[in-house]
Amino acid sequence: MEPPSGPASRRHVPWSRLLLAVSLLTFWTPPTTAQLTIETVPPLAAEGSDVFLVAHNVSENPLGYAWHRGERGDNTQLIASYRVDNDATTNGPAYSGRETLYPNGTLLIRNVTQRDTGSYTLLVTKNDLQTETQAGHLHVHPVLPSPVITSNNSNPREHEDTVVLTCGAETQNTSYMWWINSQSLPKSTRLELSEDKRTLTVVTVTRNDTGPYVCEARNPVSVSRSDPFTLDVLWQENSRALGVGAITGIVIGVLLVLTPLAVLGYFIFLHRPPDLTPGLQLPSTRQMEEPAGDRFTLEAGLQAPLVLQ
Repeated sequence: MEPPSGPASRRHVPWSRLLLAVSLLTFWTPPTTAQLTIETVPPLAAEGSDVFLVAHNVSENPLGYAWHRGERGDNTQLIASYRVDNDATTNGPAYSGRETLYPNGTLLIRNVTQRDTGSYTLLVTKNDLQTETQAGHLHVHPVLPSPVITSNNSNPREHEDTVVLTCGAETQNTSYMWWINSQSLPKSTRLELSEDKRTLTVVTVTRNDTGPYVCEARNPVSVSRSDPFTLDVLWQENSRALGVGAITGIVIGVLLVLTPLAVLGYFIFLHRPPDLTPGLQLPSTRQMEEPAGDRFTLEAGLQAPLVLQ
């Protein structure tokens, strides 16, 4: 009896048939339809700029478009609608006068403000009267002004006071950086930054902490720096120098000593004896007391007359 021929027949299935089956399956797979998307141009909008909400992958031959504020196609939030057949645009309740709806479905918003931040929804009416919707998002950032550094102490005392420096007004989505003497902050236990880095604390200031200090504010659309800020640190001279109080005490002490001496000298000057006439001879006491008869003997015994100069 002959062996079964089944296994032999499976070994001889031609590869051409398998390739044909795979190609047919690939051909019969329905194509994937591209989804409607909204692109914000530019993606980071600065206050005062113009922004486009661009519609991509719009279905062919649409009947019309409609843009709404928010994430739902609410007619009370309709900005504008456009009909393709008669090229007509109709403005809705949410129209501000700054929007333009183009025939390709793109929406232009001019001179945007932070109040324009939010979601925008496009509704497309297709030629089969079916609709498709897609939402886009717009975030408007403020253009930051130059920050101003403020201090809680304009005249701190060295080794005594702690100073807190603040960089401008607080704004959302803003980061801060600090510089001292045109360099980034050094590592120091006396320099402390707040969590958002907007506040810099200088603990027990020294004369080397005068600055200047500069802070920078940065958000997704702008960067601005402050003017230099200098601390007026008050310090005493070194320990060997005399303070004003010590100098004043010394002067007063000297005056207390010199004043009595000056008064005493002036008193002695006023009560001094009169000067004697130069060359005047003074008789001795004995000459004035001896009688005239004995004066010769006395005078003869003198070697020289007494003369006072």
